[in-house]
Amino acid sequence: MMNAIAFLGNSTMRPSKCLLRAFTRLSPSRDTAFQSHHSRCINQNINNQDPYRITKLRNVVQFCTNRPSSVTTQVASEARNLSASRTCTKDPTLDKIIAKNGLNVKPLTVERLEEDEKDEEVVNGDVRNIDKDGLENVRRKEIEEEAWRLLRQSVVTYCDSPVGTMAANDPTDTAPLNYDQVFVRDFVPSALAFLMKGEGEIVRNFLLYTLQLQSWEKTVDCYSPGQGLMPASFKVRTSPLEEDKFEEVLDPDFGESAIGRVAPVDSGLWWIILLRAYGKITGDYSLQERVDVQTGIKMIANLCLADGFDMFPTLLVTDGSCMIDRRMGIHGHPLEIQALFYSALRSSREMITINDSSKNLVRTINNRLSAISFHIRENYWVDKGKINEIYRYKTEEYSTDATNKFNIYPDQVSPWLMDWIPESHRCGFLVGNLQPAHMDFRFFTLGNLWSIISSLGTPRQNQAILNLIEEKWDDLIGHMPLKICFPALESSEWHIITGSDPKNTPWSYHNGGSWPTLLWQFTLACMKMGRPELAEKAVTLAEKRLQADRWPEYYDTRYGKFIGKKSRLYQTWTIAGFLTAKQLLQNPEMASSLFWEEDLELLETCVCVLTKSGRKSCSRAAAKSQILI
Repeated sequence: MMNAIAFLGNSTMRPSKCLLRAFTRLSPSRDTAFQSHHSRCINQNINNQDPYRITKLRNVVQFCTNRPSSVTTQVASEARNLSASRTCTKDPTLDKIIAKNGLNVKPLTVERLEEDEKDEEVVNGDVRNIDKDGLENVRRKEIEEEAWRLLRQSVVTYCDSPVGTMAANDPTDTAPLNYDQVFVRDFVPSALAFLMKGEGEIVRNFLLYTLQLQSWEKTVDCYSPGQGLMPASFKVRTSPLEEDKFEEVLDPDFGESAIGRVAPVDSGLWWIILLRAYGKITGDYSLQERVDVQTGIKMIANLCLADGFDMFPTLLVTDGSCMIDRRMGIHGHPLEIQALFYSALRSSREMITINDSSKNLVRTINNRLSAISFHIRENYWVDKGKINEIYRYKTEEYSTDATNKFNIYPDQVSPWLMDWIPESHRCGFLVGNLQPAHMDFRFFTLGNLWSIISSLGTPRQNQAILNLIEEKWDDLIGHMPLKICFPALESSEWHIITGSDPKNTPWSYHNGGSWPTLLWQFTLACMKMGRPELAEKAVTLAEKRLQADRWPEYYDTRYGKFIGKKSRLYQTWTIAGFLTAKQLLQNPEMASSLFWEEDLELLETCVCVLTKSGRKSCSRAAAKSQILI
């Protein structure tokens, strides 16, 4: 019997009897009423190192015995045109391949017996003397052990291989909706936790199987989005065939089933970032050199770099296209997407093999990186001085030399911001969004943290963001790290901007809720800037509650005091975020593999070249001078 979630075994192991049925996938006609998104077990070894050997199987039935077998990988163009199903013979009494709940392990219990002169503990029934530091260490070890147990129980397998972790694994939840799926975004902290523990197989499998899903035809209301779109999530489904046989199917969601039909813009960006992290931590760069993987990187990059009507180098997206996947007024050019876009482009530039077919794409990436860095640093940054400048802006300026380039109305500077921003010029942040006549002054944590991690901000700006978080600790950290955004939309703003969303009520969920999963990104940003003590303070704060509260998805109220009213329990990325933060603090050398240092070459590249025409240049020298501050 093969254990469904024991993914540390030999990846070449197969069930004792299996039936492989290979066939050529024909893309369904767009005129048909039904579009299939099912990806069945591929009749090839996806980990084969020879991507150039092609095996075409048409209407072939192959039977295999107990001996391990593998089939060579196909090049991207062939692999995307072929699909296969895998039928596994299995006793009906056996568990399904999908990871099961099994929260039956009794955790280590520590009870305190009050005495006058000494501390005495009861540990699983044994009475022993232990000092306070020792007790604290026991508790911390207990919490970490439980977190690892829960993370492993959330693992999902496909054809006997681990391929990801489900979003939440609460055994008492009778209506999981899509929380039993593997989300690309949610899996990233789980992947990093496994990688830093030396367990890279699950991450490699995840990267390759989601890559195969990228090629499937996606249709929403008779419209197909562009090639290169990664799914938001996927689910492993099983369906009975005959007798004691069943079939496993990968069923992706590209947004056609999501609440609000939101497009998973950030999925492809996270996939590229994780691919780079896999190579950096494991030292296995052969994965990113494969032909099919190189094709996947280029497809995502081309999709994001496609020409449009936009006048700005930032990526234009709809509301709900990232972690904040509900209506929250972030349509346009939200900081979170720009920071991830910048990180993905820097990752792509590192990984793309330079040749005649890719040199134009690499040049385009370099130009866009240069433009984004200048645009964000120059136009998104605010501190007390900048806010005062905006407060005195003149409007309706028609000139290439206009000070108020985006025609921002001074009345947009809300009183809360003027009271909230610290006096010191050492504190500041990047605003949440910028487009014509609109500047969103809310503090969005993920976007600011990734601006630090990717060096999208200048060194001075990055330090100022952490200074602001430290200065406004109660507002942004409170009882549980970290606020997803600050402040919350209330009263008429909540009604108008969210559409009276009952889940995004003030200080709940995406509207000012506190999300423990952001802990690992905060830790990484702190370690990059030489401020690990801030991260340790936040981790210690979270450690006091997460286990007792059963690892919630998010917390409510202004200071994160209560578990969210609709929060899922045993949320996997809460567990993984905590473990990843702990591992980063314990292994600082790992952190350096995950962030980017300042790239001075980008500051030498001016893509504007407008001086000779009489228009204002982009002041690349001025941007570079900020590095020295």
